[in-house]
Amino acid sequence: MKHDPLTVFTTWQGPMGAMTLAATPRGLSGVWFDGQRHGPDRSAWRHDPDHPVLRQAIEQLTQYFAGQRQHFELPLDLSMGTPFQQQVWQALLGIAPGATTSYGRLSAAIGKPAAVRALGAAVGRNPMSVVVPCHRVLGSDGSLTGYAGGLDRKTALLSLEGATLV
Repeated sequence: MKHDPLTVFTTWQGPMGAMTLAATPRGLSGVWFDGQRHGPDRSAWRHDPDHPVLRQAIEQLTQYFAGQRQHFELPLDLSMGTPFQQQVWQALLGIAPGATTSYGRLSAAIGKPAAVRALGAAVGRNPMSVVVPCHRVLGSDGSLTGYAGGLDRKTALLSLEGATLV
């Protein structure tokens, strides 16, 4: 993934573990659990815990984890992905809190029913855990499948949202 050279970051200790949050001049560009697959190399980024978008993101994540918020109201910068990844990440934003979908249904919803594997790879590379809700995508049989932050976190996020799991 290509990241904006003006990316700034901060870290936050959330209820599910430490997280790194990143922003560009266009908006929030990343939310990762520390140690998750496909995490960022933040060595070229400037640490800026006072950045307004990062502060707003932490405030909204705090509300989300406390059960006081279901939707995030943040400017998002998804430009680091390919056009296909960006299309998938935008589609993830359409999955309502407490709802789930399958990789196949999501692939069909974006008009690419044969691209299930590519869609799964794009979901796995989602740079904004929690905010862009890739945790709401399940296997075709309703099973919990891959989550870069770990299946325990995926289960906890879905439970927090009141999703019914099989």
